[in-house]
Amino acid sequence: MTVPETPGNGSVNDFVFVSGRLSLDLAGTLLWRRSRRIELLSRPDDLRRWIHQAGLLDAPGSLDARALQRVCRLREAVYVLVRAWPLAPAADDDLREALAEVNEASRLPLPRHQLDEAGQLTRTGGVDEVLGAVARDAVDLMGGADFTRVRECQNEECTRLFVDLSRSTNRRWCGMAECGNRHKVASYRKRRQQAQ
Repeated sequence: MTVPETPGNGSVNDFVFVSGRLSLDLAGTLLWRRSRRIELLSRPDDLRRWIHQAGLLDAPGSLDARALQRVCRLREAVYVLVRAWPLAPAADDDLREALAEVNEASRLPLPRHQLDEAGQLTRTGGVDEVLGAVARDAVDLMGGADFTRVRECQNEECTRLFVDLSRSTNRRWCGMAECGNRHKVASYRKRRQQAQ
């Protein structure tokens, strides 16, 4: 098994949210699963930034290694379930455990949203509320009509999953900034080499 790399210091907006669903965006925090495996959530501070950038909580409160482990365990359960969904009657124990993990987390509370008199939204909670929101999103996705539009990026290295909400339903890349542009550049170079 390949040990995941961890990126250097994260920038202010170092996570991408191109999957169209919260649960799939969390699953996308482990990149390149078939090859070099880059872990974007290697420390509790990484998780804190992801929660904030995902718009889940304004201030997630205390996050430690256990909170990070819980979120990563749910992330992996979501990823394997979406790839195998719907489960076959003879599904292995790992898939059944992943389903139990997602169902259990979906019963957790959701982030608390409140407005003050000026109309300012506050989103509060902790790791349980983050897990509840992600798992509820995964359950809604797998149990809803959008599931038929779930795709894997066509970059053979990329393992990011996304919901294709394009009108023509022919989206190929998780995002143009990452995989789409890489493909365009590679195609351009190939055409230039053939022309020479």
